[in-house]
Amino acid sequence: MPTLAQLFSIFGQTASALEVSGVTHDSRLVQPGSVFVAIPGVPLPSRRPSDGHDYIAQALEKGAVAIVGMRDLKLGVPYLRVSDSRAALADLSAAFWGYPAQKLELLGITGSKGKTTVAALAHHLLQAAHPPVGRLSTVGIQIGAEELSLPGHFTTPEAPQVQEMLHRCVVAGCKQAVLEVSSHALALERVRGIEYTVGIFTNLYEDHLDLHGSMENYFAEKCKLLERSRFAIVNSDNEWTRPLGDRPQTWIYGSRGDWQVQNLVESTTGLHFEVISPTGRFPVQVPLVGRFNADNALAAMAATARMGLSVEQIQAGLAGFPGVPGRMQLIQSQPFRAIVDFAHTGASLQAALETLRPTTQNRLVVVIGAAGNQDPSRRTGIGKTAGQLADFAIFTEEDHRSESLEVILHTMAQAHRDPHRYVLIPDRLEAIHYAVAQAQPGDTLLFAGKGHERTLERGTEIIPWNEVEEVRKALRDVK
Repeated sequence: MPTLAQLFSIFGQTASALEVSGVTHDSRLVQPGSVFVAIPGVPLPSRRPSDGHDYIAQALEKGAVAIVGMRDLKLGVPYLRVSDSRAALADLSAAFWGYPAQKLELLGITGSKGKTTVAALAHHLLQAAHPPVGRLSTVGIQIGAEELSLPGHFTTPEAPQVQEMLHRCVVAGCKQAVLEVSSHALALERVRGIEYTVGIFTNLYEDHLDLHGSMENYFAEKCKLLERSRFAIVNSDNEWTRPLGDRPQTWIYGSRGDWQVQNLVESTTGLHFEVISPTGRFPVQVPLVGRFNADNALAAMAATARMGLSVEQIQAGLAGFPGVPGRMQLIQSQPFRAIVDFAHTGASLQAALETLRPTTQNRLVVVIGAAGNQDPSRRTGIGKTAGQLADFAIFTEEDHRSESLEVILHTMAQAHRDPHRYVLIPDRLEAIHYAVAQAQPGDTLLFAGKGHERTLERGTEIIPWNEVEEVRKALRDVK
């Protein structure tokens, strides 16, 4: 274990040789010997932020041996005042875990849509060719074949967890790791100090403006990943990412890219197409639903080729891809189709519904909610999109947290506008059973918004949740 003197030395401060057992910003996770870093909460229009400084007393009671914060305080233990405690949390976490990012070839992926699928594809390709390979993403953590999970709904966890997981990758013998990197992680210093062998920027659409304030700020935060990458992979078909293709050490993918799809065919077994690339022209097949996933596969192929994979390794890896949990996951195909997907914004719901419409024989029905304490425009976008593209919508709960579920549902209903084509069922389990009970042959039921997540935040209560299993139970009950 490092000593307090070693950790504080990165700030040019002297301290005792007392051994440190951990670094955390969460007073609930403090153990005897921990350094507690008090970080201010994120101010959002939808909620009043908490402040880590208010939990210093609790951290001390649980055995913290030193405190880092941004206020002028006098405490009975060593206290380090810093100008930015989020940056300090990242620096201390990296130092405590021995700077594991420096011991790995890292592939970083950011963007508004597609980054989870790209991360899963890229990890699968690298893992199939050169195991073990690590992955930190929305759908969980994987170190080689071992799957782990962290509490909460984070694309990218806070710096202590990021650094610990990278350390565990190193200990497990990984030489490479894939990181899905959110704009929150970049703006809030969760991945501070991490550099990437390859960075992917998939696209940019309106989202998270409650944090960033404008699309320009949102874009600037995403660009940080490419600034920290030795080589970049960017989308030629998105208005925000297209200009990034002019930078050196960059491959672009899409209709005007270095990597292109030709002769795309959708079938019951997935996608079949030819790839035109700097490594040559070759055919691939990948068991994914939706034409848009061809672009996600392109991004993963380009990145892993840059990281050393051959065409043959890429072809074999894609053919054996098991899919992404909770991402267009097919649960049942007959007599009606049931699919679980993570679509939780207007844009992602639009993509999901447009993907399913051509292969839907009868009605296209969506079960969806909107999260509380998030950008309020999300619920309006979801309601409007459901009204335009689904034959019927069942609006229900989705992590409403401290906000009124009734208000959220009413907002979505107003945006939908046609009361004959939606129903409000606040309890998500009841909504799932209602959808299954009302289904007709040839229908497609899309259960959207929760996807892979393993908890449901109902007010202040956090309950275990598995959308796929609940849908399967409902299907069994109807049979």
